[in-house]
Amino acid sequence: MRALHFLRGQRKGCDMQAPPKMLIPVLTLSNFLIGVGAFIIIGMLEPLGTDLKITPAHAGQLLTVYAVAYAVLSPVLVAVTGRIGRRRVMALGLSMFGLAALASALAPSLLVLNGGRVLAAAGAGLFTPVAAATAAALFPPEQRARVLAMVFFGFSVAQVLGVPAGSWIAYTFGWRWGFWSVVALALPCIAMIWHHVPAGLKFQPTTLRDLGAVLGNLRMILAVLFTSTFLGATYILYTYMAPLLSETMGYGRDGVTLVLAVTGVGAVIGNLASGLLTDRLGWRRTLVSLCICQIILLPVYSLLPVANVQLLALTVIWSMTGWAFMAAQQSRLIGLAGSQATVVLALNAAAIYVGAAVGSAIGGWVLLHAGLSALGFAAACGMAVALVHLLLSARMSPKVPSTT
Repeated sequence: MRALHFLRGQRKGCDMQAPPKMLIPVLTLSNFLIGVGAFIIIGMLEPLGTDLKITPAHAGQLLTVYAVAYAVLSPVLVAVTGRIGRRRVMALGLSMFGLAALASALAPSLLVLNGGRVLAAAGAGLFTPVAAATAAALFPPEQRARVLAMVFFGFSVAQVLGVPAGSWIAYTFGWRWGFWSVVALALPCIAMIWHHVPAGLKFQPTTLRDLGAVLGNLRMILAVLFTSTFLGATYILYTYMAPLLSETMGYGRDGVTLVLAVTGVGAVIGNLASGLLTDRLGWRRTLVSLCICQIILLPVYSLLPVANVQLLALTVIWSMTGWAFMAAQQSRLIGLAGSQATVVLALNAAAIYVGAAVGSAIGGWVLLHAGLSALGFAAACGMAVALVHLLLSARMSPKVPSTT
């Protein structure tokens, strides 16, 4: 209830104006841009590594650099910009993201490319949590899970279109053209944010003191870090999906692109279903069920090769259950956070990339020491840890209704 009062207060601060009709589509499209720019590395590991003369495991560290930078910068940047209008903050974040893609496309060395990834993480770290908090505050509480699912729908579509398209572009024209496509997408997104997000939208300001209060709350941090353990287990496998498919299934450009596209289809279905599942089942049962499904499915990737149809069916179900967790987790965190919801959402967005960084690092270690075929088993073990983490953190948060 504390969160509901906070969000009502946020909406009163906006004079209870109806949200602009195009607000959610614009936020969704902008998150699509963020998703493409963040994860395009996954589909271009091999051509990028070949061009820069590094191994796929070392190329995968570009995702780790992005993730670590996001985790460190996002909560701080959101806190220090808390008194600035939300439109300006989101436009600034997307501008930084576009400039980072430009720097990456022109990067003469791995060092400059890593610098571009850090700038991209800073821009995304400003945009994503502010967009989520804005959507949650402007819409009625009973619509919250569905609205948040739609805001993050762009990430899922990025899996369907952006990552496979980036992979195809990288294999066909070179990896730099993947980043040029991000630059081209950034310009209209910035313009639409400026046009469709109401001017002067500030809500309750956040400060570094709010960030410190949240970081000192063990119950809250444990709840947020479930995002990291769940996605960390996923990225043990997902980061190295392209080389895994090349070695075990004999896939080249078209095969890898197809599987990544199927992964994206599953992500879209899971994302669309997640809001409805959470509204009907509650966050607790939704998250526990998803963890169990992942533990069952992930080991199969260590048993490749299988028939092509079987692989595609497995992949779409794995992706559905893997990407359906975000609405439930965010609904849970908003219910727990109360007036600190904006900072907590920033930390949750950072936790996404902590999970991606840790999962990519673990996957790289497994690849180097046990080979690609061990990735599925390793990811399943990671998801078992995530399930234990969820049950422990849920027990420590008994005051949060499962239906929040």
